[in-house]
Amino acid sequence: MTLHATLADEIVSRFGEQLDGAPQIGHDAMTLHFQNGLMLQARFANPEEYSIQWRFGEAELRIDTAPLHPELSTFPHHLHDSQGKTHPDPLTIPGRSPWDNLQAVLDVILENPLAVGD
Repeated sequence: MTLHATLADEIVSRFGEQLDGAPQIGHDAMTLHFQNGLMLQARFANPEEYSIQWRFGEAELRIDTAPLHPELSTFPHHLHDSQGKTHPDPLTIPGRSPWDNLQAVLDVILENPLAVGD
């Protein structure tokens, strides 16, 4: 079973009541749709390299580990807000399990999809 398929099983177990359909597993990503209109796409190459992107209405936000912003306190992981600005990542930690990082994001954004960074 792939990492994304394993994560999908965890999501169904923990957040299944809030999902709007089954998780969609692609070659290198997993896409989730929630009843509140939130869409999330997660890509985990490994616990150190990942991208978690979500859309709510017109707003798109992303946390990723691309080493592009050494000025941020959480380098290399960072948050792109809905205005395109980068910020320290308040939710994930490279090296922590993909499930722990994904769950940390979902716990916050399912309550308020725009609570982070805006």
